[in-house]
Amino acid sequence: MKKIKNKVALIFGVTGQDGSFLAELLLDKGYEVHGVIRRASTFNTSRINHIYEDPHTTDKRFFLHYGDLADANTIRKLLYMIMPDEIYNLGAQSHVRVSFDIPEYTANVTGVGALRVLEAAKDYEEHMKRKVKFYQASSSEMFGATPPPQNETSSFYPRSPYAAAKLFAYNMTRNYREAYGMFAVNGILFNHESERRGETFVTRKITRAVARIKVGKEKKLFLGNLDAKRDWGYAPEYMEAAWRMLQTDRPDDYVIGTGESHSVREFVAEAFRVAGLGNWKKYVGFDSRYLRPTEVESLIADTRKAKKKLGWKAKVTFPELVRIMVEADCREEGILNLE
Repeated sequence: MKKIKNKVALIFGVTGQDGSFLAELLLDKGYEVHGVIRRASTFNTSRINHIYEDPHTTDKRFFLHYGDLADANTIRKLLYMIMPDEIYNLGAQSHVRVSFDIPEYTANVTGVGALRVLEAAKDYEEHMKRKVKFYQASSSEMFGATPPPQNETSSFYPRSPYAAAKLFAYNMTRNYREAYGMFAVNGILFNHESERRGETFVTRKITRAVARIKVGKEKKLFLGNLDAKRDWGYAPEYMEAAWRMLQTDRPDDYVIGTGESHSVREFVAEAFRVAGLGNWKKYVGFDSRYLRPTEVESLIADTRKAKKKLGWKAKVTFPELVRIMVEADCREEGILNLE
């Protein structure tokens, strides 16, 4: 991989699935990487522990800082201290179902949080006379009820507080690009999963339950809407796309996905098949608590623009993604071979 010397990146949301993969990618490319983490009474850095460096190391290239997207003052201080070339805003309250329970918090962090970073970046550019590139992690959930396939010109119809907050952040990113000439882009990423996905998200909930059922620790998996269809891809590939967006000559917005759609039911069936558990219906029950008040029925990415302008295309297929996740969770339960 080509090394890029002397570039500095700042990642909000570095402890999440995407943040951990992006940090790995940028370090491999020779960046100095700074990640923002929230202060908590328990450690929440499990996804990045393998790239953590001793603070006493002289050639250290990975740094962690305390901060929060709800704290504009600290965001501003971090920019002036770190002086980044690239900022990646991956931070959010990102659980769609939970956003119905805590809508105000979701709006504050997921929506206004992006505005705080943009405003700090604008101020930094004006006062330091240095350009900084900004990436906003937008979401396919913004399309909501808009019929698939969805691309960069499709209308938005958000169906959750999370989606509405993401749409606010998306529009602010475009506005700062057009109003102030900032290099600010939106990556409209469709669902992307991995072995590092949070355990409350439906895909990881499924694969973790499959592994635990396999070893006899659980007997049943309870889910909500099995008919919802999503365009599921592999998260590390999507972080490569995010990086490519900031390497272009002109800032723009891009839809990123596989171009295929599969239902939750299909994901369940494939996961149980990979684990060799037979008929999945014996193990899966329905729980209305997992239903959303307003549902997004179907999302399929039209990625022609990303293919043409970024040279990016998803490589990991749906069955491969499910296998990666099931095998990882089975290893956690001591199952080393599913053959």
